[in-house]
Amino acid sequence: MNNVNLAHSELLELKNLGMASVNILQAIGINTYEDLAEMGPVQAYCRIKARGIHVSKVMLYALQGALMDVHWNDLPPDLKTKLVKEAEHLEREELARTPA
Repeated sequence: MNNVNLAHSELLELKNLGMASVNILQAIGINTYEDLAEMGPVQAYCRIKARGIHVSKVMLYALQGALMDVHWNDLPPDLKTKLVKEAEHLEREELARTPA
């Protein structure tokens, strides 16, 4: 098995992540659990959206849940709110840096 297949299988073993999610993550350079943990769910979510890939907030929750080994729907509501606020803040920062 080559490294891509090993990484694919590692990401697929994480809770909340299916083949489509894994393909999206690999498109932004996330190939392992460690890559996701290092980048963090908010940054990963914002990078996905910045590439023009249409994802909902569920992707953000799924990424956090994958790191915690928890189904995204079982994340505490206050954590979901915190993640959304962080993502919105990061997206605003990115827009401010982008030349008009």
